[in-house]
Amino acid sequence: MTLDPQAQLILDLAERSTRPLLESLDPPAARIQYAEMVAAAAGDPPGGVEVQDGSIPGPGGEMPTRLYRPENVTGPLPILVYFHGGGFVIGDLDTHDIPCRRLCLSAGCLVVSVDYRLAPEHPFPAPVDDAWAATRWVVDHATDLGGDPSLVAVGGDSAGGNLAAVVCHLAKQDGAPALVSQLLIYPGTDATGGMPSHKTLGHGYRLTNELMDWFMAHYFSGGGDRRAFNVSPLFADEFAGLAPAVVLIAGYDPLKDEGRAYADKLRGAGVPTEFIEYEGMIHGFITMGGLVDAANEALEQCGVALGRAFG
Repeated sequence: MTLDPQAQLILDLAERSTRPLLESLDPPAARIQYAEMVAAAAGDPPGGVEVQDGSIPGPGGEMPTRLYRPENVTGPLPILVYFHGGGFVIGDLDTHDIPCRRLCLSAGCLVVSVDYRLAPEHPFPAPVDDAWAATRWVVDHATDLGGDPSLVAVGGDSAGGNLAAVVCHLAKQDGAPALVSQLLIYPGTDATGGMPSHKTLGHGYRLTNELMDWFMAHYFSGGGDRRAFNVSPLFADEFAGLAPAVVLIAGYDPLKDEGRAYADKLRGAGVPTEFIEYEGMIHGFITMGGLVDAANEALEQCGVALGRAFG
């Protein structure tokens, strides 16, 4: 396994940067800096997508959303409900705008990006509650959005991948809604931090142990059992009957072992699972399409896999 030269460039730029480390900042300042970092690496948005900002009701009030629709496509479309990454503390609709546009195009679906509440202002379980409420709302209002309520998937990257996985367990627990796919891009599935890759890749590859500890301290500032299924879906009791999955990991990501372990549990329970590994990549690479070719390749690959799930 060799680090991709473009991923190495990202690390070199970070090493030369005079910006403070995210974990040295308070969350509002970290959100601003993270947004600036993403904007510098994201590249130009693709054309061919109609975008509409809005909001939907949530447990804590109105949740901002962004609806993406392929241009000049008619008829009820499949829908992906997307939750952005950022350790439950940073990230928003704008930081993940380009990935959502690319998934919209490559999957030929509507994408509803959800700006769920963030910690520490809204610690666990607020993001989970918002993700679950948003998914149910989208299914209930799919026709109004121009979508097909029988073809709804959930997805996300990193913390957002965690939320998507948890939503699938909640849907199975409740018996509804019937989700057709879960797209998990380098998902966090084990909040205990016990996987070997946390130790071997926890320094030098952008997502450090110190940053992960900072995220988790804020996320659990209100308490919570880190082994509960709605925190660490890897420890759920039952996997059979979950929505078919697409799981993507990066080779130089401290979360890679928990992503692989989650895919193994899904497959072991008979859940159709497509597993993708970008061996030379680092955590967060899908938001770096202006500097990293693999970002756009991975989003195209994920979108095509989603398209197959939508049928």
